[in-house]
Amino acid sequence: MPRFGSTPAQPGHRRQTILVIDDDPSAVSLIDNALKHEYNIRVALDGEKGLRLACDSEIPDLILLDVVMPKMDGYEVCKAIRQHPLTCHVPILFLTTLTDEFSTVHAFELGANDFIAKPICPRVLGVRVHTHLVLSNQQRNLERKVRERTQEIQGLQLNIIQCLGRASEFRDNETGLHVIRMSHYARSLALATGVDEAAAEMLLNAAPMHDVGKIGIPDNILLKPDRLDEAEFAIIRQHPIIGAEILGHHDSELMHMARSIALTHHEKWDGTGYPHALKAEAIPLEGRIVAVVDVFDALTTARPYKDAWPVDETIDYLLAERGRHFEPRLVDHFVNVLPEILMIKEKHAEQDENPWLR
Repeated sequence: MPRFGSTPAQPGHRRQTILVIDDDPSAVSLIDNALKHEYNIRVALDGEKGLRLACDSEIPDLILLDVVMPKMDGYEVCKAIRQHPLTCHVPILFLTTLTDEFSTVHAFELGANDFIAKPICPRVLGVRVHTHLVLSNQQRNLERKVRERTQEIQGLQLNIIQCLGRASEFRDNETGLHVIRMSHYARSLALATGVDEAAAEMLLNAAPMHDVGKIGIPDNILLKPDRLDEAEFAIIRQHPIIGAEILGHHDSELMHMARSIALTHHEKWDGTGYPHALKAEAIPLEGRIVAVVDVFDALTTARPYKDAWPVDETIDYLLAERGRHFEPRLVDHFVNVLPEILMIKEKHAEQDENPWLR
């Protein structure tokens, strides 16, 4: 017969686990008798063992923790559990005869969820345990839904960025393979500089937006086969600002990085770049990285108005521009990962067809 308003475990449903940490065998026996019909009960008769059980492969769903224990008291155990990434959200109910204000406040400050006074009343124990497990389950479900919704939104943002990237390439005389190559180059260079995997992956996805502002440049300038004159070049230099305006301001880290790259990838380390003549570390790291890889790919790829440069001549150019166009350490890191860069270059070599149409 169900107790405390809960339903019996169904075949295939996981029974929730209660970890009891208490050095009093009689209290442990009482708790076991009160809860064993609905939950799996694990027991530790001291704080050190309790902490080990709390953090092992089977994380408990709730912890009943005595306060007064030898060697390691409940306060110390609670603090350690809350500091461990796998157990920081597990509900902790203190079992105690200490009901003074200091003890109560201290326990809550350390992360306790509730108190159960000793001597323990089995029915009160059952109701409190059930209530906190329900609350914990609801919190986990809410967090799961938030994660799923966040992933969905991030997926939509990525789709938008990819579509804008395709649109910008259709307006230019470069192919979609350019943004594929330079995006992978950017990821490799970012990792070489010590950027973590998640940030490098975000850079991979944001880098295709670097030239989205070219959508706003007139065809007679953007597609001109000859060298641009000063007036035309002044117009083309507006494409970073146009790109930033297209991408706008968003709370999304991905959209924020894409806007930053669009706006700053033509800035130069020595302050002679455009559109804002930013200098050195005033240029965001993502802009500095894309500056290197964008130039490398542009030089090593044939265009209607030029032949492809050999890789060794391109590397010589990057080295010559250390401290002027490019951040010196980024050039050094790029040279160090050149074998990886060349593998990417070969994998995504130019073809006759536009890859966006495949």
